[in-house]
Amino acid sequence: MELELKKLNLPSDNERPFVIAGPCSAESEEQVLTTAQQLKELGCHNFRAGVWKPRTKPGGFEGHGEKALPWMRQVKMETGMLVSTEVATPEHVELCMKYDIDIFWIGARTSANPFAVKALADALKGSDVPVFVKN
Repeated sequence: MELELKKLNLPSDNERPFVIAGPCSAESEEQVLTTAQQLKELGCHNFRAGVWKPRTKPGGFEGHGEKALPWMRQVKMETGMLVSTEVATPEHVELCMKYDIDIFWIGARTSANPFAVKALADALKGSDVPVFVKN
């Protein structure tokens, strides 16, 4: 199998590196929008927040899921920044595409599971969404 990589033309002000920043998890609409505005003022290029938060310990906050995706889209519309979140299932990919999320990332636990990576690759087939792999 031959791997074909395309150069990402990510926006930058040509004075600083491409900056990706944001909260670990999208906890509320207010938190997401306020944080995004503050980061935009500091020169951030990409707002990231976890929408689905897989936890090692049962009973912990696992994110708001689809409910938080409109908050991410609003960040994009209000700030002009790219937005990104973690995807772990084909359903996450489908929902993120529906809400026009710009960049997906695959978390360390998911990237260690070849079956999960294959399912994500199949869900992304034919799209040109950049995917960052955390590992």
